[in-house]
Amino acid sequence: MTRVLHILDHSLPMHSGYTFRTRAIMTAQTALGLEVRGITGLRHTMDGPDLEEAEGLTFHRTRGEAKGMTGLREWRETSLLADAIVELAQEWRPDVLHAHSPALCGLAGLRASRRLGIPLVYEIRAFWEDAAVGNGTGTEGDLRYNLIRRLEDYIITRADAVVTICNGLKQDLIARGNDPQRITIMPNGVDLTLFGTPPSRDENLARDLTLGSGPVIGFIGSFYDYEGLDDLVEAMRFLSESHPDARLLMVGGGPRADALRMQAEASPVSSMIRFMGRVPHSEVENYYALCDIMAYPRKKSRLTDLVTPLKPLEAMAQGKLVAASDVGGHRELIEDGVTGTLFPPDDPKACAEALAALLSDRLHWEERREAERNHVAQAHDWHHNVSRYLDVYQNLRDPGNNGAHASGPQG
Repeated sequence: MTRVLHILDHSLPMHSGYTFRTRAIMTAQTALGLEVRGITGLRHTMDGPDLEEAEGLTFHRTRGEAKGMTGLREWRETSLLADAIVELAQEWRPDVLHAHSPALCGLAGLRASRRLGIPLVYEIRAFWEDAAVGNGTGTEGDLRYNLIRRLEDYIITRADAVVTICNGLKQDLIARGNDPQRITIMPNGVDLTLFGTPPSRDENLARDLTLGSGPVIGFIGSFYDYEGLDDLVEAMRFLSESHPDARLLMVGGGPRADALRMQAEASPVSSMIRFMGRVPHSEVENYYALCDIMAYPRKKSRLTDLVTPLKPLEAMAQGKLVAASDVGGHRELIEDGVTGTLFPPDDPKACAEALAALLSDRLHWEERREAERNHVAQAHDWHHNVSRYLDVYQNLRDPGNNGAHASGPQG
């Protein structure tokens, strides 16, 4: 039985898009007969034991403290994680180390891989320098941005295999000079055993939220600037002209939460907008059930053009119509007019027009929902797609493979 140790920034029982993808991967790999565990670095901040079981999965924690100036602090953090990987590997003896971005996890995995003689898979879920720009904590092209990019390149060229979540990221890596044969795409997906049976609409919850009897547009997720939620709030002013009974339900939180609430309160259509705040993950489906259309108005940027989000796939699995901005990450997931509606990014009026067109076309709603559900089942079901990892792992374990572990640069 192949043993795989996943090297992670953080994990369950913390809840985030990152931890949910990890849960899906590890659960599906277990179902395929692999033996899997996870190990987290210092950025897993939830209290818990050194060895923790969460939702049937096993996670090991790295302990210690990393202090010092920027650069030195991260180096110490990486060293602690690498030492913890080596110590665990000597006891549990994995066949493959599978590190997931950000780059600090990749670097720790690389150092441990070379010390242990175990091959390393590095999986890139996003370029974290671009994510920092997208959430307002970084600037494209500055020193920090370029250092992270160089570190990522260093890891990519030395890992034994590379995985990305979408074609946008793969094409960017190829443009940097990486061999496309070393890069496998493992697309975002949905665990249909968890998300495939939507609950009925909770009329009591709808009444508590004063949603009325009209259509509901929803957004469930994190409130980051790149999500374009200010455009969605503004779009309601235009939508009110044709559909005054529509409501916007915003579920979640994040850095832009306060600003969005203030914007909504100042809007002439503030009565159309509801904020729920964060809800337990176990209750998310109840809020999906209240919505007719899920809207994803991401702003156009390097991040949103390269990276595919998870939320539109969850919405499709829940049987919700999807309207999204026409950025590269959405185009990989959505066929306009078939599995969703695309509209120009950074344009509240265009967003409103797309929503109005969907609301006025109820005759084709069920046809659209069926197309979306079929798309998820055929192309984005975790329990089907996760088999791609088996080929990656087998190639690394085969003594005759041409991976970097056998012949590539060491470092």
